[in-house]
Amino acid sequence: MKQPNKIRMAVLLVAALSICYIQFTVRASDSQPYDTVSTSNPTKYMILVTGSELLSGAYPDGHTYFITGILHPLGLECIGSIIANDKQADIKEALRYATGMVDLVIVTGGLGPTDNDITRKALSDFTGIALKEQPDVLREMAQRFHVPPDQFRANLRRQTQVPTGGTYLKNTEGTAVGLVFNSTKSVIVALPGPPRELQPMVRNELVPYLSKRFGTKLPGCSLTLRFVGLGQSQIDQSLKDSVLLAPDIMVSSQFEGGRVDFTFSLPQDTPQDRARLQELKQEIMKHIGEYIYADDETSLEEHVLDLLKARGQMLALAEAGSGGSLVAALSSADTDGQVLAGAHVAPTVEKLLRLLNIDNDDTTGSGSADQKIKRLALAVANITASQWAIAVGEVRRDESDYGYVEVAFKLPDGRMETRQARLNGTGELARSRLSTQLLDQLRRRLK
Repeated sequence: MKQPNKIRMAVLLVAALSICYIQFTVRASDSQPYDTVSTSNPTKYMILVTGSELLSGAYPDGHTYFITGILHPLGLECIGSIIANDKQADIKEALRYATGMVDLVIVTGGLGPTDNDITRKALSDFTGIALKEQPDVLREMAQRFHVPPDQFRANLRRQTQVPTGGTYLKNTEGTAVGLVFNSTKSVIVALPGPPRELQPMVRNELVPYLSKRFGTKLPGCSLTLRFVGLGQSQIDQSLKDSVLLAPDIMVSSQFEGGRVDFTFSLPQDTPQDRARLQELKQEIMKHIGEYIYADDETSLEEHVLDLLKARGQMLALAEAGSGGSLVAALSSADTDGQVLAGAHVAPTVEKLLRLLNIDNDDTTGSGSADQKIKRLALAVANITASQWAIAVGEVRRDESDYGYVEVAFKLPDGRMETRQARLNGTGELARSRLSTQLLDQLRRRLK
């Protein structure tokens, strides 16, 4: 291993500075966290987050925040969190440190099908526990893709391998199952990196496993409200200003790409406790209910599709500046193909219009960007016989050099509405946030 001393020093420094318990808690009487867990002999663990993009500053580490918030009320104590490069040598060095400190290590990321997804191999090498194809996982993947197993690409089929000494955690939102390595020194649990896969796996698979393996508490009752269009700090302030929270209610929050989840938890799960949470929900709805799109695991994409299904209406898309991110998000949720009527993606509005066989005289005229984006939305709606259509123009810059796109919404009554949507960030992150903005705009029009 190259520069082992430097790596070890970096690991020690990060571990020392890492947040062992990251929980945003609101109390009615004071600002101190309400502790629902006995501090006698808690199960201690460490988190190892893999991902070079985290160390380059491209993305923040949200996994530590989420995992500690879920596990702390159950009697588990995080003593450190480490971020490591997507390099086997660095991952193994971090594992040596972590397994020397605690009996439980939770690793996130690197379980996917790409060449950079090396966590599975690194953990197998580190523990000496071989990997073997799991028939049930292979069968479920074949059913998901409607493809016989012998036609799987090698990199995709690799995701069906699980430890021979351990078990696996089901993934209801993706293809990479969680892996549990029962080594002689400690238990190492590996979770997929995408939050939409990791978070339900932690709640539905990891928590019950830890209860059986370490005797930790099972969660009491909880309520999760999903927000869009309002920032995390704004929601926090609204709760403080308008909602009286009892001292025993623990509040945690997490955010991703313009969407925020707030979870309200009680230590016990009784009918009275569940009724209290429902009363709390109604109180919150009075003040910021317009920003809430779900109180369960329903995604924003699924919510929008459900609203369209309830109306018996369809949606068509034409995307330039969003790079197809909107159709990608919706098509993954529209599993039965009832809502998404069609989508067209091209680098510019001019090329989209030509793609839709609009006369050249119409595309090369001196019409404004607003007129062209309206024409595009109308064209894609007519071609697909859709009641709704969204057209996204190419990225432009304003006088302050901020990026934005022109967006047109074609409504069922024939009206056309346009707006400018600001781009926040760059690359995939900016497109993801833009998709969230547009889905929120469509959600509001469908209410």
